[in-house]
Amino acid sequence: MIVHPMPVGPLQANCFIVGCDKTRKAAIIDPGGDADRLLSVLERESLELSAIINTHGHFDHVGGNKAVKAATGADLMIHREDAPMLAHLTHAAAAWGLRSEESPPPDRLLEDGDLINFGNLQFKVIHTPGHSPGGICLHVESEQSLFVGDTLFAGSIGRTDLPGGDYDTLIRSIQTRLFVLPDETDVYNGHMEPTTIGQEKRFNPF
Repeated sequence: MIVHPMPVGPLQANCFIVGCDKTRKAAIIDPGGDADRLLSVLERESLELSAIINTHGHFDHVGGNKAVKAATGADLMIHREDAPMLAHLTHAAAAWGLRSEESPPPDRLLEDGDLINFGNLQFKVIHTPGHSPGGICLHVESEQSLFVGDTLFAGSIGRTDLPGGDYDTLIRSIQTRLFVLPDETDVYNGHMEPTTIGQEKRFNPF
């Protein structure tokens, strides 16, 4: 599995280009901006984009949806409960004194347990509300890898004071949906450095 982490957009949220090293099929997780840079990596690595996946609908994770989709034609996917956010990105960014392009509507509304296949890789969708109502994580069981958006961080958790957030719901999502995975599972998060499930079970103060 190929994993290219890239901080993008005005808040430098982590975007991940994930590719199958055999078929060169790829997915982009959370293109928050800087679409030209993302497209350059795809071209340099000879990767064909199959999917654009948003772990949630906050503007710093979806601001590049429009440009990446226009350039590649890849299907845009987000959980159904966060899909409405994609129509209000300009307003959401303006509340932070920033700008964001509006996103096209999703091609596929995701649900818990859905499978997303590209090349020889498969993401399993894990619904983890709390940071946002439709927050999801993407589990690649064959690679013991987990892409968590803003659900879980190294030594921290996603904020719950934004509209639709709820602390108790987020803690329950982490404990019942993520901490049941093997300790050696690599965790790629939307901000800060990667970690593992075992590390967070032992040392995360939340």
